[in-house]
Amino acid sequence: MQQTPNSSWIQAGTLEAIQENGHKLIHGGIAVFYHEEQVYAVDNRCPHLGFPLHMGSLCEGILTCHWHHARFDVCSGGTLDPWADDVPSYEVKIENGIVWVNPQPKQTSSAERYKLRLREGLEQNLGLVIAKAVVGLVEAGVPAADITQIGIEFGTVYGRGWNSGLTILTAMANVLPKLDKAGTILALYQGLLHVARNSSGAPARHLLKPLPGDDVPFERLTEWYRNCIEVRDTQGAERVLLTAIRQGASLEQLSEMMLIAATDHFYLDGGHTFDFHNKALEAIDLIGEAHAEQTLTALVPLLANPTRSEELHQWQSPVNLVAPLKEAFAQLESLPLVESYTDISAADEKKIVDQLLSDEPLETVHLVTEVLKAGANPSQLAQLVTLAAAERIVRFHTQNDFSDWISVLHTFTYSHAVHKRLRRSTHPLLLRAIYHGVIRIYLDRFLNIPAAPRPDGSIVPAVDTAKPERLLQMMDLRQQVNEAARWTAGYLHAGGDPDVILNTLGHALLREDAEFHSFQMYEAAVSEYERWATRQDDFAARAGETMLLAATRYLAAHAPTPREQSHIARIATRLYRGERLFEEA
Repeated sequence: MQQTPNSSWIQAGTLEAIQENGHKLIHGGIAVFYHEEQVYAVDNRCPHLGFPLHMGSLCEGILTCHWHHARFDVCSGGTLDPWADDVPSYEVKIENGIVWVNPQPKQTSSAERYKLRLREGLEQNLGLVIAKAVVGLVEAGVPAADITQIGIEFGTVYGRGWNSGLTILTAMANVLPKLDKAGTILALYQGLLHVARNSSGAPARHLLKPLPGDDVPFERLTEWYRNCIEVRDTQGAERVLLTAIRQGASLEQLSEMMLIAATDHFYLDGGHTFDFHNKALEAIDLIGEAHAEQTLTALVPLLANPTRSEELHQWQSPVNLVAPLKEAFAQLESLPLVESYTDISAADEKKIVDQLLSDEPLETVHLVTEVLKAGANPSQLAQLVTLAAAERIVRFHTQNDFSDWISVLHTFTYSHAVHKRLRRSTHPLLLRAIYHGVIRIYLDRFLNIPAAPRPDGSIVPAVDTAKPERLLQMMDLRQQVNEAARWTAGYLHAGGDPDVILNTLGHALLREDAEFHSFQMYEAAVSEYERWATRQDDFAARAGETMLLAATRYLAAHAPTPREQSHIARIATRLYRGERLFEEA
């Protein structure tokens, strides 16, 4: 192999020799082909999974890889199979019977090209294409918010409204600061893949027009929106919402308008309605308010026919829980808007959590009302409700039916969403959402009978904090719920770095073909842990530990799985690095 003087072109050999053999491999992994009296050069690695293209076949200008039969135009490198990606092609020239190849490909793998491939992968619902694009974008240093934006834009335009895929993507974008690079790639890939799956086959969603007037008071629009939702008129609700946006309502005003309507009835759709609203608002925080119209209107279809929990038997019998809540709500409407709230003491925090976990729902409702009337910070109270919900998961006994994990999970993630929104808004009508979580904690009480013992104090094992991978090894086996929780408790009691355990739990989630609720569990636990970690007292330390134990137990209960998605992401990473997958035994 030689180079021409003062040139980077590579000598591939004589034209006669290449004609005789039909192809030749040269420096840099380039394959040179003689076909139909022309010479062509392409990257020898099939862009699908890296198989050597010189071992394929070339017929009528089409180069076919024999591993998965991906087909390429040998001249341009363009693929006939969208799942395979284009193969890089190279300029060729012949001088004095010698074939020269420019080692710089005609096409460059720029960040914009990876963004284009990501959009194509989403459109075609192609997991490996999405994974390759994510790896390329992360390695190119593209901000995660830009990658997330592509997914949210696509999912809100082509989906059937806000869905679990968009919730997963937003949740994973939220936890990226707690993950290493491999975890970041997995988190973005898993989120984007679920967006693609939820949007597959859906037509584009076209927005309605706002109302023609531009002088309707926001308070009137809020009432119109609530009325439309009450009668399940989603088209009217969308037009009112778009009118409010076009008139310049702030994101906080819009969130209050929508969430007040979402809490006019109890615990809609098992808590998903409120949680999805919170995630859509967080998505706008991530990608900017310019996307408010497409994102917020995607929530309206959720309110077309949700389950209203006050209509369910368990909310009315054997104890009527609806009437006392309505009485409490009447008192909330008269609460004044205050500039500052009173912090709840650590001693009172424990009493409140103990009461929330009791089997005395009417007394609990009364206590919550009195705490709010006394001027307590609603977001702090919501944080305690979330803590109590996490305790239900920590105490969840594995003798329960496996599907009951979802019941305690829903209560926890719903309460977390309420906590997040009340940190931004404390409108009196939004406080109703706290009570809905309170009642769900009460209804979950039998899932703690018998209660799983909390792994703390003297019963935790000795843990080597330098080997956090031990937790992952445990989760390679089934039925390691209590064992994994004891390990996490032992790690924390041994002084292990919480950031390490958060990253490890992230990988415990992301290496699995996890179902929707596992993503919710991890993100909510991380967020709640971070809030408690801002305090330096015994109650906060125990509360933070509760969040990590809850996440550990839930993830261990749902592992292992086939792990196809993490395998695909690993393949995409190795292909990006140029590793030779086909040579492995």
